[in-house]
Amino acid sequence: MASESNPLGPTLRVSGRRLTGQRQLLLQLIEEHGGHLDAHELYRLAAERNPRLSLSTVYRTMNLLRDLGLVDEVHLGEDHHHYELKPQAQHCHLVCAECGAVVEIGCDLIDELKATVSRQHGFEITEARVDLVGLCGRCRGRSE
Repeated sequence: MASESNPLGPTLRVSGRRLTGQRQLLLQLIEEHGGHLDAHELYRLAAERNPRLSLSTVYRTMNLLRDLGLVDEVHLGEDHHHYELKPQAQHCHLVCAECGAVVEIGCDLIDELKATVSRQHGFEITEARVDLVGLCGRCRGRSE
Protein backbone atom coordinates (compact mmCIF):
# COMPACT_ATOMS: atom_id res chain seq x y z
CA MET A 1 0.00 0.00 0.00
CA ALA A 2 1.09 3.58 -0.58
CA SER A 3 2.13 5.44 2.54
CA GLU A 4 -0.45 7.35 4.57
CA SER A 5 1.03 10.69 3.51
CA ASN A 6 0.82 9.81 -0.18
CA PRO A 7 -2.02 11.47 -2.09
CA LEU A 8 -2.54 8.60 -4.57
CA GLY A 9 -6.07 7.66 -3.49
CA PRO A 10 -7.52 11.19 -3.30
CA THR A 11 -5.76 12.27 -6.50
CA LEU A 12 -7.11 9.30 -8.45
CA ARG A 13 -10.64 9.80 -7.08
CA VAL A 14 -10.65 13.50 -8.01
CA SER A 15 -9.57 12.56 -11.54
CA GLY A 16 -12.34 9.95 -11.76
CA ARG A 17 -9.99 6.96 -11.64
CA ARG A 18 -9.90 3.96 -9.33
CA LEU A 19 -7.24 3.18 -6.76
CA THR A 20 -6.04 -0.24 -7.96
CA GLY A 21 -3.60 -2.61 -6.33
CA GLN A 22 -1.31 -2.31 -9.33
CA ARG A 23 -1.14 1.48 -9.03
CA GLN A 24 -0.50 1.22 -5.31
CA LEU A 25 2.21 -1.40 -5.86
CA LEU A 26 4.12 0.66 -8.43
CA LEU A 27 4.05 3.78 -6.30
CA GLN A 28 5.11 1.74 -3.25
CA LEU A 29 8.08 0.32 -5.17
CA ILE A 30 9.26 3.81 -6.09
CA GLU A 31 8.93 4.85 -2.44
CA GLU A 32 10.79 1.76 -1.20
CA HIS A 33 13.63 2.01 -3.70
CA GLY A 34 14.09 5.77 -3.51
CA GLY A 35 13.04 6.44 -7.08
CA HIS A 36 15.15 6.48 -10.23
CA LEU A 37 13.76 3.15 -11.41
CA ASP A 38 12.97 2.68 -15.08
CA ALA A 39 9.88 0.85 -16.36
CA HIS A 40 11.73 -2.46 -16.81
CA GLU A 41 13.14 -2.33 -13.26
CA LEU A 42 9.68 -1.50 -11.92
CA TYR A 43 8.18 -4.37 -13.93
CA ARG A 44 10.78 -6.84 -12.63
CA LEU A 45 10.22 -5.79 -9.01
CA ALA A 46 6.43 -5.68 -9.36
CA ALA A 47 6.28 -9.11 -11.03
CA GLU A 48 7.84 -10.64 -7.90
CA ARG A 49 4.77 -9.51 -5.94
CA ASN A 50 2.14 -9.61 -8.69
CA PRO A 51 3.04 -11.98 -11.57
CA ARG A 52 -0.10 -10.95 -13.50
CA LEU A 53 1.13 -7.38 -13.94
CA SER A 54 2.26 -6.60 -17.52
CA LEU A 55 4.96 -4.25 -18.77
CA SER A 56 2.33 -2.26 -20.69
CA THR A 57 0.45 -1.73 -17.40
CA VAL A 58 3.65 -0.37 -15.87
CA TYR A 59 4.06 2.11 -18.74
CA ARG A 60 0.39 3.18 -18.64
CA THR A 61 0.44 3.57 -14.86
CA MET A 62 3.65 5.58 -14.83
CA ASN A 63 2.28 7.89 -17.53
CA LEU A 64 -0.88 8.36 -15.47
CA LEU A 65 1.04 9.05 -12.25
CA ARG A 66 3.23 11.53 -14.12
CA ASP A 67 0.21 13.28 -15.65
CA LEU A 68 -1.42 13.50 -12.21
CA GLY A 69 1.72 15.14 -10.82
CA LEU A 70 2.60 12.33 -8.40
CA VAL A 71 5.87 11.26 -10.04
CA ASP A 72 8.49 12.91 -12.18
CA GLU A 73 9.90 11.33 -15.30
CA VAL A 74 13.65 11.94 -15.54
CA HIS A 75 16.15 10.91 -18.21
CA LEU A 76 19.46 10.82 -16.29
CA GLY A 77 21.64 10.82 -19.40
CA GLU A 78 19.99 7.75 -20.94
CA ASP A 79 17.54 7.22 -23.78
CA HIS A 80 14.79 5.93 -21.50
CA HIS A 81 12.87 7.37 -18.56
CA HIS A 82 13.36 6.84 -14.85
CA TYR A 83 10.72 7.68 -12.27
CA GLU A 84 10.85 9.34 -8.87
CA LEU A 85 8.23 10.65 -6.49
CA LYS A 86 7.44 14.30 -7.10
CA PRO A 87 10.05 15.99 -4.92
CA GLN A 88 9.06 18.39 -2.15
CA ALA A 89 12.18 20.50 -2.73
CA GLN A 90 14.25 21.39 -5.78
CA HIS A 91 17.18 19.01 -6.29
CA CYS A 92 19.82 18.02 -8.83
CA HIS A 93 21.01 14.59 -9.89
CA LEU A 94 24.63 13.52 -9.98
CA VAL A 95 24.78 10.72 -12.56
CA CYS A 96 27.78 8.43 -12.98
CA ALA A 97 28.44 7.88 -16.69
CA GLU A 98 30.26 4.64 -15.91
CA CYS A 99 28.05 2.66 -13.46
CA GLY A 100 24.80 4.66 -13.69
CA ALA A 101 24.67 5.51 -9.97
CA VAL A 102 22.38 8.45 -9.19
CA VAL A 103 22.75 10.74 -6.20
CA GLU A 104 20.28 13.51 -5.36
CA ILE A 105 21.71 16.72 -3.95
CA GLY A 106 20.07 19.91 -2.77
CA CYS A 107 20.50 22.62 -5.35
CA ASP A 108 19.73 26.11 -4.07
CA LEU A 109 21.31 27.65 -7.17
CA ILE A 110 18.41 26.44 -9.35
CA ASP A 111 16.06 29.02 -7.82
CA GLU A 112 18.66 31.72 -8.40
CA LEU A 113 19.19 30.60 -12.01
CA LYS A 114 15.43 30.50 -12.68
CA ALA A 115 14.98 34.02 -11.28
CA THR A 116 17.92 35.42 -13.29
CA VAL A 117 16.87 33.81 -16.58
CA SER A 118 13.25 34.80 -16.01
CA ARG A 119 14.22 38.42 -15.33
CA GLN A 120 16.68 38.63 -18.26
CA HIS A 121 14.41 37.02 -20.84
CA GLY A 122 10.91 37.76 -19.55
CA PHE A 123 10.25 34.03 -19.46
CA GLU A 124 8.07 32.41 -16.79
CA ILE A 125 9.96 29.29 -15.74
CA THR A 126 7.68 26.70 -14.19
CA GLU A 127 10.15 23.85 -13.88
CA ALA A 128 13.90 23.26 -14.03
CA ARG A 129 15.89 20.03 -14.12
CA VAL A 130 19.61 19.75 -13.64
CA ASP A 131 21.58 16.53 -14.13
CA LEU A 132 25.32 16.66 -13.62
CA VAL A 133 27.03 13.74 -15.36
CA GLY A 134 30.54 12.52 -14.53
CA LEU A 135 32.28 9.72 -12.65
CA CYS A 136 31.45 8.71 -9.08
CA GLY A 137 34.32 8.23 -6.63
CA ARG A 138 34.33 4.45 -7.05
CA CYS A 139 34.49 4.56 -10.86
CA ARG A 140 37.00 7.41 -10.82
CA GLY A 141 39.20 5.33 -8.51
CA ARG A 142 39.08 2.37 -10.91
CA SER A 143 40.13 4.49 -13.88
CA GLU A 144 43.15 6.05 -12.11
